[in-house]
Amino acid sequence: MPRAKFQTLTEQMFYILLCLKDECYGMDILDRVPAMTQRRVNVGSGTLYNLLEQFVTAGMIRETKVEGRRRSYILTDYGRETLEREYRSISAQAEDFRRIFGEESKWKTKDV
Repeated sequence: MPRAKFQTLTEQMFYILLCLKDECYGMDILDRVPAMTQRRVNVGSGTLYNLLEQFVTAGMIRETKVEGRRRSYILTDYGRETLEREYRSISAQAEDFRRIFGEESKWKTKDV
């Protein structure tokens, strides 16, 4: 059975929504995601604009301004709930890892 759309979020989806806690333009998101993740996560413009459209359709974000081709967006209450649900899931996974492997696991290296 296929999972419901946005039941879980990819890293790119998570960080796009996180950027939209405050109103911003798509181009701002392209700069903010790598900055907030120390360049671990990047979002291409095609992926970004496709996801923004899907998020608007799903009611997770709303468009706030249109200035020519520039559009700004902000997180809706539903988007915030989705982001918080994903955060709780990620946190639970991290806690499970710590419970199973302990705080000083062999994977705790400077390379990670």
